[in-house]
Amino acid sequence: MKNFILIGAAGYIAPRHMKAIRETGNNLIAAYDPYDGVGIMDSYYPKAHFFTEFERFDRHVEKIKRAGTVIDYVSICSPNYLHDSHIRYGLRIGADVICEKPIVLNPWNIDALIELEGEYKNKVHTILQLRHHEAILELKNKIINGEVDKVYEIDLTYITSRGNWYFTSWKGNEEKSGGIASNIGVHFFDMLQWIFGPMENSTVDIKTKDTNSGTLQFKQAKVNWYLSINAENLPQKAKDKGLPTFRTLSIEGEEIEFSKGFTDLHTISYQKILNGEGYGLSDAKNSIEIVSKIRNQK
Repeated sequence: MKNFILIGAAGYIAPRHMKAIRETGNNLIAAYDPYDGVGIMDSYYPKAHFFTEFERFDRHVEKIKRAGTVIDYVSICSPNYLHDSHIRYGLRIGADVICEKPIVLNPWNIDALIELEGEYKNKVHTILQLRHHEAILELKNKIINGEVDKVYEIDLTYITSRGNWYFTSWKGNEEKSGGIASNIGVHFFDMLQWIFGPMENSTVDIKTKDTNSGTLQFKQAKVNWYLSINAENLPQKAKDKGLPTFRTLSIEGEEIEFSKGFTDLHTISYQKILNGEGYGLSDAKNSIEIVSKIRNQK
């Protein structure tokens, strides 16, 4: 049984990490979030210590370490712009780190963290959950076994409705979230470059506070992508069914169904990490380069 501490316990994604820690047979001993609405912890680790001030959280961690408790992992679910700082904290206290995507906002942050990994002799892992999705694994095998020089025509659309709160929160601040492409698109872009090779070119057609779209050229694919958090942009068939989210990926006009099977992917990611088969900083760098380029394009 490994000991975990968690930073960002009140966030949207934190329950998936708590669930993954429990389902892999491990223990959450302490958690931190400046917001105290963390009743979800009762469902997973009611005995875990909880702090709303980082200084007290840090002091508690130091005390239990000196008393002989080993902290094996720091799980990070904090806002995107704080990931870099919290990863550094995890390395400094001698733990391995598991960080939610996007692992950082800029590719040069990854280079600096790779140096720190070497100095502290600990490992930074990230959640690239689509790489564990059965439909995506099947697609990757199909491409590997297909025509080597073929360039596929791909359409990617992901619309997930968000209310006005989004623009008041850190997620609506591009400097803190990285913008739409980083916040809701980075795992799709990671999946695409993982399957079709490195990005060769990028153009952006729409860039508003709630919608981004453009074209990405990979070694083996030309991808027309569309990302939005505006419910008005949902297709009529989704609106008719009252669905708040719509995602579709089509290759050469053939739709790839991967809307199901998301719920257990964090647990699978944790299992892989604990078995020494997880994804690290270098694995995440290509997708961070993609979203950073999109963010800085006109």
